[in-house]
Amino acid sequence: MTRPVLLPLALLAMLSATPSQAEQLYRGTGWPAVASDRKAMGIGDAVTILIVESTRASSSLQNNSSRKSQTGGSLQAGGIDENASLQFGGSYAGRGEVVRAEQFVAQISANVVELTANGDLMIEGRQQMLINGEETTIAVRGRIRPQDISADNLISSSRIADAQIDYDGKGFVSRSAKPGLLNRLFSLLGIG
Repeated sequence: MTRPVLLPLALLAMLSATPSQAEQLYRGTGWPAVASDRKAMGIGDAVTILIVESTRASSSLQNNSSRKSQTGGSLQAGGIDENASLQFGGSYAGRGEVVRAEQFVAQISANVVELTANGDLMIEGRQQMLINGEETTIAVRGRIRPQDISADNLISSSRIADAQIDYDGKGFVSRSAKPGLLNRLFSLLGIG
């Protein structure tokens, strides 16, 4: 073939060929690092929550009051000259103080139930235990940031936004800690 014939054939081959497309070989999502631990990132993933909560509250009240009343008078009539006086008084001093301190430490697993638009994870977890007839329930829910999850898939309860932590117990010990019916009645009436 001659050169003038090859040129139109080459142009015809180029026009009839479909353009090639390049595809990216690396996809940033879905491939964990070789040396990383598995951390909660998606719906259904589990994360361990270390609950360490402590509270301390105190309140004091001091009240002092005193009252004094005095009245007097005299009577003069003819040869009678009498003076009389009457005094009433009283005072009250009262003081009260309440100090309450609690500490709660537990470890519970929770599941990711929702991914928010900004990448935060909504979590919920519940744990029930029955120990010596005492049923204890711990429930946690809230919003966490993926960067707050440690390498061993653990997060502190202090890093949970909008945290709802419930601790409830039912059984003999819980019933014994409640005041009896008469105590509650006296307290309601203000005598106990």
